[in-house]
Amino acid sequence: MSASQDKIFRSLSDPTRRAIFERLCLNGEQNVVTLTEHAGISQPAVSKHLAILKQAGLVSGRQNGRQTRYAANIEGLAPLVDWTRTMSRFWDAKLDGLDQLLNRMDQ
Repeated sequence: MSASQDKIFRSLSDPTRRAIFERLCLNGEQNVVTLTEHAGISQPAVSKHLAILKQAGLVSGRQNGRQTRYAANIEGLAPLVDWTRTMSRFWDAKLDGLDQLLNRMDQ
């Protein structure tokens, strides 16, 4: 597994970070105050989660006056999508082999 895939998996393994990322995906750009209202944790904790998501390439921030607006970076999921495709091909091949074996056993 590549380092970028590992960072993505680690960052999304936490349910709070997943919820923040999903909120940004579904509702668009938001500031920390809005994210904190829905996260059920403190603002410093939300900021720490955002920093981890940023390091994984899943979130970006842009200054808007004194506030930072955060947005999901869907393209950051590309390494995860690639990994999922690879695993899907692997399991498709294994299940096809199992199907062939079962068909031979039935004959």
